[in-house]
Amino acid sequence: MNVQEFAQAVLRQDAVALRSYFAPDAYVNWHCSNEHFTAEEYIIANCEYPGDWEGELERVEEQGDLLITAMRVWSKGGGASFHVTSFIRLAADKIIAMDEYWADDAPAPAWRQDKRIGRPIR
Repeated sequence: MNVQEFAQAVLRQDAVALRSYFAPDAYVNWHCSNEHFTAEEYIIANCEYPGDWEGELERVEEQGDLLITAMRVWSKGGGASFHVTSFIRLAADKIIAMDEYWADDAPAPAWRQDKRIGRPIR
């Protein structure tokens, strides 16, 4: 599976393209919101999510039939920005399971800033 093309289909909210990546019985879990989706439900949730999106894959690791990705996603209009870590299980080059963990991008909490520890990654 071409993970870069899959990521672009997610960002474009391209339902037709997304369907081609999933096995018939695939599922997706969004752990941060405690949601379990069929592939079709995931496509609806992704493609009907409000707004227009851009993003970049920051890291891809492959371990056998498992792809692990870290991606930054942001609103084209500005404002919302997220990081998502995805664990994508493949069989016959199709997604059979995907577990995702979404986090809002935000500054470090004040208590850590007050301690003057850490520094920006970029």
